[in-house]
Amino acid sequence: MKLIRFGKPGQEKPGVELESGQRLDVSSYVTDFNEDFFADNGIEKLKEWLATGDAETPIINDLERLGCPVDKPSKIVCVGLNYAKHAEESGMPVPEEPVLFFKATTAITGPFDNVMLPKNSKKSDWEVELAVVIGKKASYVAKNEAMDHVAGYVLHNDISEREYQLERQGQWVKGKSCDTFAPLGPYLVPREEVPNPHNLDLWLKLNGETMQSSNTSDLVFNIPQLVSYISEFMTMLPGDVISTGTPFGVGLGLTPPKYLRVGDVMELGIDKLGVSKQNVVAFSK
Repeated sequence: MKLIRFGKPGQEKPGVELESGQRLDVSSYVTDFNEDFFADNGIEKLKEWLATGDAETPIINDLERLGCPVDKPSKIVCVGLNYAKHAEESGMPVPEEPVLFFKATTAITGPFDNVMLPKNSKKSDWEVELAVVIGKKASYVAKNEAMDHVAGYVLHNDISEREYQLERQGQWVKGKSCDTFAPLGPYLVPREEVPNPHNLDLWLKLNGETMQSSNTSDLVFNIPQLVSYISEFMTMLPGDVISTGTPFGVGLGLTPPKYLRVGDVMELGIDKLGVSKQNVVAFSK
């Protein structure tokens, strides 16, 4: 069972995708996949409800738009330079401890929605990433208890405007938070359905050409380390997202560098977490 949210932007309803691929509307049981849902052991309760056979679950039309599978996370915490080869292509040393930055939640969009270049963008870039969704409140969590705080995993394209990120004074958040710069989904896969998140192939294609191809085994800091480390500095709430970093192959690291242009198409995926696809369009209000 995978969690999905479907419908027009801002009007999404909760649903599930079964192993068969069939999608069911579960809005008669749960309001949304939000902080309260995850904090109340919602995934397990939803599984039990579906298993009763008494559930009222209309079938979702395959043509329905998919939104971000998590409703209004309080924050997206991203990890920079968490693959050694990506640090190398960025011209930076492998960090001795995790590099953290925020991505504004207003950047969140659906997995198949357009990515809109910001005004005067010159260096917008792609980044396929494994994202972790927190399942219960995490504060000063020990590494050996960290996985108990994970609800599941989701595919993330951490779009980044490199000029804003690296050439203008301030924190990286400016280059990460433009509208549509956080496509998440197509679904949230519960932790139990991904036995080893540290051995997943991940990839990204630009206009059909493979740009990134790696495996999460190359993470510098693994998921328990990240959950524990981040929880030292802030409380992570149920539904919050940790994006674990991108492997080598971003546009910044090419010679010469290559950046997104209107008309480009990005397609990306991670084992067990599905595939997403975004068309690049010009800025519009």
